Amino acid sequence: MQFDPQHLAALSAILSRGSFEAAAADLSVTPSAISQRIKALEDRLGTSLINRGTPCTGTPAGIRLAKHAEDVGILEAQVSRELSLDAAPGPARLRIAVNADSLATWFVNAMAAVPDVLFDLVIDDQDHSADWLRRGEVSAAITASTKPVTGCDMHPIGALRYIATASPSFMDQWFPEGVTAKALTVAPCLTFNAKDGLQRAWLQDNFDTRISPPTHFLPSTQAFVDAARHGMGWGMNPVQLVRGPIRNGRLTPLIPKTPLDVPLTWQVSRIMAPALEPVTKAVKQAATKGLIPD
Repeated sequence: MQFDPQHLAALSAILSRGSFEAAAADLSVTPSAISQRIKALEDRLGTSLINRGTPCTGTPAGIRLAKHAEDVGILEAQVSRELSLDAAPGPARLRIAVNADSLATWFVNAMAAVPDVLFDLVIDDQDHSADWLRRGEVSAAITASTKPVTGCDMHPIGALRYIATASPSFMDQWFPEGVTAKALTVAPCLTFNAKDGLQRAWLQDNFDTRISPPTHFLPSTQAFVDAARHGMGWGMNPVQLVRGPIRNGRLTPLIPKTPLDVPLTWQVSRIMAPALEPVTKAVKQAATKGLIPD
């Protein structure tokens, strides 16, 4: 089945901008024209593609079709580059799943090295980002998986190093006799969200007994560092973000020389891999500077 490019562009614009009005402004047409294109597309497919609301979101079929439209844009951009065409189709939009800590530490450098791409990032835990690839909702992902997703090429890119840190005042309050399993059962810790297993992994690596401390949930990389600095709890922070606070005495490792290294891979849809080669190259180069070699 072939799709009208204008219909696909309307769908993608609505899902990326969140409303029919914003999509119309983005495509320089009227909201009525956007509505007509979506109606024609839904009538042809016999299914709803958009959940009308604030913001508008895609149904499973709508998300999959919008992803197809983005893939077509990327492939067209590749053809334009290979044939040295003067009339470039414009920046291609690329949807990638990436973990928040990579985004906060090194991944932006990779994006900045590919100026002809519009990035649409999905933020998810590195242990779960591969699920977006399996569902066909992204073209590539930063994952912690050591096995390639079916239909994807996998590139090991290094490990993101974490350090368990807390403020000196927190250490004095909760660990006056040292960091022990008993003290850790009552000392508050910081957790990004329900998918975050870093604190648990560090505890398992350094203590024989199972420990389940009380926790704050803070779904923000920067808030993690700030909360630790303000003595709210201890947490696993990327070494790039706590090097300075440790140096100036605002934070301290819970136990010296006990880093947690999380190996990461770059996985990209095999069908899209040739077109995404510039992105893959940029990711690998940025990773060599921001990650620990495996």
